[in-house]
Amino acid sequence: MQANSTTKDAGRVIQLFRHQPADQKAVALRVVGLSKYYGPTSAVTGLNFEIREGEIFGLLGPNGAGKTSTIAMLATQRRPSGGDALLFGRSASREPYQVRQMIGFAPQEVSLYPQLTAAENLQFFGRIYGVNRAELSERIDALLTMVGLEADGDARVGTFSGGMKRRLNLAVSIVHRPKLILLDEPTAGVDPESREQILNIIGGLRDNGSAILYTTHYMEEAERLCDRVGILNEGHLVAVGTLDELLSKQDYAEIIELRGMPAGIDLAAMRALGGVSLVERRDGLVRLHVKRATDFLLPLQKIISRSNQNVRLKISPLSLEDLFLHLTGKELIAGN
Repeated sequence: MQANSTTKDAGRVIQLFRHQPADQKAVALRVVGLSKYYGPTSAVTGLNFEIREGEIFGLLGPNGAGKTSTIAMLATQRRPSGGDALLFGRSASREPYQVRQMIGFAPQEVSLYPQLTAAENLQFFGRIYGVNRAELSERIDALLTMVGLEADGDARVGTFSGGMKRRLNLAVSIVHRPKLILLDEPTAGVDPESREQILNIIGGLRDNGSAILYTTHYMEEAERLCDRVGILNEGHLVAVGTLDELLSKQDYAEIIELRGMPAGIDLAAMRALGGVSLVERRDGLVRLHVKRATDFLLPLQKIISRSNQNVRLKISPLSLEDLFLHLTGKELIAGN
């Protein structure tokens, strides 16, 4: 792909890829029956999904769900035990070298040389990927500008803050203009300002045609960035689709949260109304998963009025985090 030198000042994003009409977007990555076994233990079993150009696909899952093994196979760091991943028709199993040249990978652990400057890191990785010298010099300047480090190109990376390292780590992953970008927790441990910069950069890359696989423990990031998500649980892909598609398949659309309810309160009358798919009780918290919250306000008012405790009521629409908990039974823990 040829570079486009237009700059977006608001997001500090250099347009490094040509735009492509939505109806012409090709499938960049096709994952078919991908599996990984370690002896008798199954880490990943029969994964099937696609990522198109100009799309961010969020791969979500609790610790131990198989995300690390999946990313390692896609990055050609581990051979699949079964199935395959095809990047524009190239097989990760049979053509790992060719596929590796087409992938940009920003791992959760920052992979930079602290004794080198930011520009030297980009130059080093660019040469490894075979970017020619003339193009690489121009590319380094553009990438440093894109990630907001144009004034720090000659500074040693060892002096950088965590957010600066994360931004440079992202720049290094795309120095060779990869066809697929793998981002594993790209905002882990950064300050809010750096997180916003990184999210803007990633959104800009997607808008300019990149195919991106994105893992995160932050549900708000996935809701904001991802065009589609896949939820992994115990090595199986238990849901794939847009957020709207996944939420529309559930039996409930809203959650009524009650704090301070007495432990002995009988909610049988609520269930009798219908439209309640789940009732959770935990540490003075009651959560009702319902189709329409307004149907329950009057009976709830009667129940609360009979209580001599201060009960707080909150109504919220079904979120990606709620869906995640429902499908996996586990919470995402940030930073792990």
